[in-house]
Amino acid sequence: MSIRGQLIRFVLVGGVNTGTYYALYLLLLNRLPYVAAHVLAFVLSMIGSFFLTSYFTYRTRPTWRKFLLFPLTNAANFVITTAGVYLLVGVAGVDDRYAPLISAGAAIPVTFVVSRTIMLRPEPGERDGGTKGPGRGEGRGRDAAAREPVRR
Repeated sequence: MSIRGQLIRFVLVGGVNTGTYYALYLLLLNRLPYVAAHVLAFVLSMIGSFFLTSYFTYRTRPTWRKFLLFPLTNAANFVITTAGVYLLVGVAGVDDRYAPLISAGAAIPVTFVVSRTIMLRPEPGERDGGTKGPGRGEGRGRDAAAREPVRR
């Protein structure tokens, strides 16, 4: 699978994630205060994004380790877009209605690299050929399958 293909799928998943977040937010807004609706919609869409990113973007099996590290992609996105908006509006004089869109576009390559690093990084204990140490038996180890591509 090429990096270009992964990047295209990454952008598609981002679009689906944004739409999912917004739909959930509007749905939850009928029952919850807006901040609670935002937080719950954000968490639910991030969980969905994790599985789409795992299965569709990188074609790898999800693991708890990847799941727990996945929010770092959102943190990277937040830092880049916030700094970008500040610099574009406050320093460069860009219209504040367009600055978030430009910043979001600028964040895609960085969040892609962070996401790719998290999702395709070998699980601990796999670097030595996949075994988990003495007494583990022959073969690739229990977690080696977590890194293998999902077969369809």
